[in-house]
Amino acid sequence: MDKNSLIQARTCVYNVNYHIVWSVKYRKPILNEDIQEFLKDQFVRIGKEKGFSIAAMELMADHVHVFASAHPQVAPSYIVKMLKGISARRTLMQFPHLAQQLCKGHLWNSSFYIETIGSISEDAIKKYIEHQKTRG
Repeated sequence: MDKNSLIQARTCVYNVNYHIVWSVKYRKPILNEDIQEFLKDQFVRIGKEKGFSIAAMELMADHVHVFASAHPQVAPSYIVKMLKGISARRTLMQFPHLAQQLCKGHLWNSSFYIETIGSISEDAIKKYIEHQKTRG
């Protein structure tokens, strides 16, 4: 495990990361460069406000990829809810013309994809666990 990715908190040491992907409602390609830059700033702000960090992100015209890191007490569903909910409200306030292009003014599709990301592979963890009894 890469020791540089470990975070020390008061009661634990952790490396908890998520790859999160979601799309614009009906995959409408409405996220132009100005909106993308605004959203990138908002995602970082939301993370700071809500207790998680954004390590990387990429926005396309119709969907978003975020690499987030959080303390184990922060639920992955909370991260998604905060990112999507707050960013949608702020974006529609900043770019009111978007609401006309969206069904009922909803910016994001209600579904999302999330995957946990660690610094070692799933196979390496399985082998490590399987060999614990053979270690002295």
